[in-house]
Amino acid sequence: MWESVALTLAGTAGNNIGKVLQKKGTLILPPLSLKLKVIRAYAFNQLWISGFLMDMCGAALMLTALSQAPVSVVQPIAGCGLAILCVFSHFYLKEVMNGLDWIAISLAGLGTIGVGFGGEEQKVDKIPLINIPWLVLSIAILFTGPEVIEEIIFGLESGILFGISSVISKMGFVMSEMGFPKIVVPAAISCSVCCSAVGFVYQTRGLKHGRAIVVSTCTSVASIVSGVIAGMVALDEHLPTAPTSRLFLLLGWFLIITGVILLVSSTRLIARLPRPVQKILKGNVERNHSLRRPGSARGKDPIPSTTIHASSLHLLTSPGKEKA
Repeated sequence: MWESVALTLAGTAGNNIGKVLQKKGTLILPPLSLKLKVIRAYAFNQLWISGFLMDMCGAALMLTALSQAPVSVVQPIAGCGLAILCVFSHFYLKEVMNGLDWIAISLAGLGTIGVGFGGEEQKVDKIPLINIPWLVLSIAILFTGPEVIEEIIFGLESGILFGISSVISKMGFVMSEMGFPKIVVPAAISCSVCCSAVGFVYQTRGLKHGRAIVVSTCTSVASIVSGVIAGMVALDEHLPTAPTSRLFLLLGWFLIITGVILLVSSTRLIARLPRPVQKILKGNVERNHSLRRPGSARGKDPIPSTTIHASSLHLLTSPGKEKA
């Protein structure tokens, strides 16, 4: 199980860091097109190609983890990618982080350890096909429901699609082990990629029409919860039988979700706290600002936590949009 945890952490780190490097590389590149000159510009841009390769390696590691461990273990740990990205941005991109950010990262780390201790390998003997139509129907009802609060609906819908994407990939591996033709694995992965692509469209619409902090939070939590629930419904995954393992797993899920919510909302939460507490949590931020040159303020390279999360999803924003 720890091998799967390590693969998931490495995979989600590659996905998230790779997308940030690609995003930074596109700042000096033209909009992506099929013109040979444009393709050559992307291919010879060291920053963009490094990010692309990291992203692809991360995806391969995630698929390997899904082939070895239940979705209920892989998907929550994948939610820690935001925490890994924040640490990377702090030390490599010199992004400023407050005290609450570090608390959130610590919670996500402890949650990952809890999932590692509590998770257990599960052998799927059969796929409960009778549950899949009910799962599809539930998702369809949510997607056709009234869009009362667009930012929440779009965030939830994109997160659900990302969670279902992992379940579809896992289902391909399970069906292959059950004796189905080997073609089910690439077919499932293709469906998973399409599901992630649609989820990215919904997430982008949510960011356009709503607040990034709300969309990011809903996407992260929905991705973890939907992946776990869909794994239990469609793949007959279950909680560990041992009480201690079950406690560690549930506690790990809780800590990861809490850490992700804190991470994307830390700035607003700090603003609502009493001033003495604000000074303590912002002390690290002020020291970092004092060490920077006046011309290198945070606004010059805007990758705050909510923006980081928007760029840390399963697909990269098209260069044309980034350029705009």
